[in-house]
Amino acid sequence: MSCKMSLEEICSMVESSVFDRKSAKIDAKSLAVHLIAFANADGGTLAIGVEDDGEITGIDGYAENINELLRAPFDFCKPSVQVETERIPCKNAKGLPDHILLIEVLQSNDIHANQADEVFFRIGDKSKKLNFDERLQLMYSKGTRYFEDAPVPDATMDDIDLDFVREYTAKLGYRKSAQEYLLENKEFIKEKNGRQEVSAAAVLLFGKNPKHFFPRARIRFIRYEGTEARVGAAMNVIKDVSFEGRILQVTEKALEFVRSQIKERTYLGADARFVTEPEYPEFAWKELIVNAVAHRDYSIKGTDIQIKMFDNRLTVESPGTLPGIVRLNNMRHVHFSRNPKIAQFLHEYEYVQEFGEGVDRLYEVMESEGLPQPEYKTQAFMLSATIRNTKTDGSLWATPQATPQATPQATPQAEQILTFCMTARTRNEIAEYFGVKDPKFFAKKHIKPLLESGALRMTIPNKPTSPAQKYVTVERHG
Repeated sequence: MSCKMSLEEICSMVESSVFDRKSAKIDAKSLAVHLIAFANADGGTLAIGVEDDGEITGIDGYAENINELLRAPFDFCKPSVQVETERIPCKNAKGLPDHILLIEVLQSNDIHANQADEVFFRIGDKSKKLNFDERLQLMYSKGTRYFEDAPVPDATMDDIDLDFVREYTAKLGYRKSAQEYLLENKEFIKEKNGRQEVSAAAVLLFGKNPKHFFPRARIRFIRYEGTEARVGAAMNVIKDVSFEGRILQVTEKALEFVRSQIKERTYLGADARFVTEPEYPEFAWKELIVNAVAHRDYSIKGTDIQIKMFDNRLTVESPGTLPGIVRLNNMRHVHFSRNPKIAQFLHEYEYVQEFGEGVDRLYEVMESEGLPQPEYKTQAFMLSATIRNTKTDGSLWATPQATPQATPQATPQAEQILTFCMTARTRNEIAEYFGVKDPKFFAKKHIKPLLESGALRMTIPNKPTSPAQKYVTVERHG
C-alpha cells in the first residue's frame, strides 16, 4: 500500500462513505464493525491514531492495542476482510515523533458479518446495521455486482489494445509491462486450466473492439422536437446518434456531443457585464451520463444507455435497477458500485469525483440554480434519471421567445448595445465595453441579430469584414 493522502488531508478530510478516523484506543470488536461496513460497500480507508476532530494522538503509545486491531480483520470478521496497512510517520499533538496507522479495506464480493452474525454497510460517515430484508438485497446484489469480473467467452489477449493499456499504466505510474499489469492487477486476465480468461472489465475498458462482445455497450443520443416523444407519421426525432468503443471513448464522445446540444443564453448581469447561462448546469448532465456508464448492468445485453433530450428536460436511461440497498428514497446518501473497477477507472480520468457524493451534489447544484430536483424512476430493469430546465419559479428556459436572439430589440442587453452604439463603434469596442473576451462570438450572438432586425447598421455595408467596420444604431421614428 502506498499512501495517496497527505497528513493534512488525513486530518482535515470529511469523514464519508470511503473514509473514517479512529482513536488508537478503539477496541478490536468495534473496529471490526467499520471494517465489515467498508468491505460490504465500496471499500474505504481507516486512519487510526487521529481523533474525529483531526487531532493526531498517534499509535506509538498503544502498541498492545494496535496489535489487537491488526488482528481484527481475521479474528472478528466472518469471513475475513482483506486489508492493506501502512504506518505513516508524523508528529502527535504534543509535538513528539509518532505514527498513524492507515488501514485500506478492499472491496469484497462476499457478505461479511461480525461474531454476532450482524452485517454492516457504510452509509455516509456511519456504519449501519442491516435488517433482514436489506441483508437479502445485499446478498442478491453481491451476486450480480461482479459481472465485470466474469470471463468473456472466446476473448483473448489479442482482443486487448495493449498500446492503450500502456497509456493507462503510464498515467498510473505503473512501471511493468502492459501484459503484466493485466495479469497482476484486479484480475483483468486470469490464468485458469492452462489458458487465459479475459474479464468483461478488461474488454470494456481496454478492448480493441468491445462491441464484438458487447454490441449494446454504447450510448445512444436522441433529440426530440417538443416535449413528448411521438411515433409513426408524427415522429419528432431530429437527432439520433450512437457512440461506440471502449468505455473511455464512449464517455468522451457522448459528453462532447451533449455539450454541443446544450442551449445557452446571454444576458446583462447586475455588474453591467454579459453573463452566459446554460440551460442545465454542467455538473448535472455530466453526472447523469457518467453515472450511467459507471453503474449500468453490463450483463443486460438487449439495450443500451439512452440520452433523451426534449425542449424542457433531459433524461438518461441506463440498463439495470438500483444496486445493493440503494433505494429511490435513500440514494442521496447510500452508495454501492455495481462495477467498482469501471468506476475506479473513470475516477482515474476524473470523470467520477468523490465516491458516493455525486447524487447528493446533483440535488444541491440543481437547487442552487433554481431548477427542480432530479427525478429518478425504475421500470422493467431500467433506471431513468431526469433533469428539467424549467425554473422552479415557472419560467421556461427553453422557450424560443425567451432567448435574446428572438426579440433582440426588446432585451436589456440589446438596448444597452443600441444605446452604446448611438455613436458608431467597432466590434472590439463593443465587446470591450461589455467585458467580453471573445469579440467574434459576441458579434455572432448579439450584434448579428440586431443587424438582421434592422436596429443596427454597418457603416461600411459593402465590406462586412472590413477592419474599419463600425456599427451604429438606426434612428427610430414615431
